[in-house]
Amino acid sequence: MASSCITTTFKKCTIKNPQFRPNPPTPKTLTLALPPLTISRRSAAILIPLTLISLPQTSLARERRSRKIIPLEDYLTSPDGLKYYDLIEGNGPIAENGTTARVHFDCIYRGITALSSRESKLLAGNRSIAQPYEFQVGAIPGKERKREFVDNPNGLFSAQAAPKPPKAMYKITEGMKVGGKRTVIIPPEAGYGPKGMNEIPPGAEFELNIELLQVTRPEVK
Repeated sequence: MASSCITTTFKKCTIKNPQFRPNPPTPKTLTLALPPLTISRRSAAILIPLTLISLPQTSLARERRSRKIIPLEDYLTSPDGLKYYDLIEGNGPIAENGTTARVHFDCIYRGITALSSRESKLLAGNRSIAQPYEFQVGAIPGKERKREFVDNPNGLFSAQAAPKPPKAMYKITEGMKVGGKRTVIIPPEAGYGPKGMNEIPPGAEFELNIELLQVTRPEVK
């Protein structure tokens, strides 16, 4: 009997209670408003450097992607035993033994440009110039660095502003065509030897990149 009374009372409360509201249907999508994330100064000091380190350096990455990795087996071997590869063959006059070649060159050591004719050099009168290098193909290295005084757009000038190239360049340029680009693996004995040069340490092997700009044949007397 007591059980029946309790049931009747429950029914009255659930049906007639004015404060009762049936449960609403469950929505298909639920949007939650989360409070803003707070980070302590200590956490920010740790997270910010990590974020900067993880960000890619776009310029360096682009340079690495554009740089073509050439397998060693694709290189050719010169009569002197140097390994070289023509990045661009060129379509102009050929640099032959005895001709005067005008080039830009870059010496790359472990991915760093240690020496380049494209860099400006300080001249007399606090003037600077980035000057291509001129030499006679097959000649003894170094003789062309001193010239007679000539009147040119840069004024009176008795030497080349470009840095000293490795001696291998005087022969390895032979056979190139104007407009061509050649990369060469330079061993120490064909480079700067036991003294080194700039960032190239003594006895180091490095990469030489040559761009042939002009070829002049000797005047026929």
